[in-house]
Amino acid sequence: MSTENSLLAISGLTVSFGGLRALSDVHLEVKPGEVVGLIGPNGAGKTTAFNAICGLVKPDTGELFLDGHKHAWPQPHHLSELGIARTLQGVGLFGDLTVLENVMLGAQKFSHSGLISAALGRTGKDEKVLRERAQTALERVYATGIADRRADTLSYPDTKRVAIARALVSEPKILMLDEPAGGLGQQDIEWMNSLIRNLTAQMSVLIVEHHMDVVMTVCDRLYVLNFGEVISSGTADIVRRDPAVIAAYLGASKVNS
Repeated sequence: MSTENSLLAISGLTVSFGGLRALSDVHLEVKPGEVVGLIGPNGAGKTTAFNAICGLVKPDTGELFLDGHKHAWPQPHHLSELGIARTLQGVGLFGDLTVLENVMLGAQKFSHSGLISAALGRTGKDEKVLRERAQTALERVYATGIADRRADTLSYPDTKRVAIARALVSEPKILMLDEPAGGLGQQDIEWMNSLIRNLTAQMSVLIVEHHMDVVMTVCDRLYVLNFGEVISSGTADIVRRDPAVIAAYLGASKVNS
């Protein structure tokens, strides 16, 4: 796997939990302006791969490349400095803060003083900078109208928008979306698809998603995991026709049906 033109690449990633091997020799790459999907049945290792990239899980073996250069596996608090931002399955907003304050918390690399103090308006210069950046991020997800609402009063689709805005406010080169369409209705899924495609003008996107209509619509390339191994990769058309993928999702008896 060549890494010269990649924003992000991992090679030989292996992760074990006790005697259980969760990932085995996993490889993937994300190029500039791409949407890359990481898919597979439940328990295939998708979230573990995300967590390894984000420093939440320590790999047994494997190499990480950023902008074509080998890099140590990051710590979570260094992600924004490396140009990586991630959303979580559980959204993770602070319910007693406003939408704007929640988004400001994602802009820590632009703050020269204490993050919480800046987000809560206790330092004039940082407050102004972070608020402006947060407002811009909310504009990108069409959520400026709810900026002053407490996060615990939002509908579930709106919490998804705010979570993405909080990731965007750090101006990442690589946005990692963990099941962004989970729990959304069809209208909101269509909006999410459009947003993801529009983001590629400024960044690349790596997405874990169970909704096949989402990944087949928005992804330029896919990697399919099953039992911790990459069993297929390529465009959506290539992957959907791969007998190994059909077997993994539907059972071996369905491969030739």
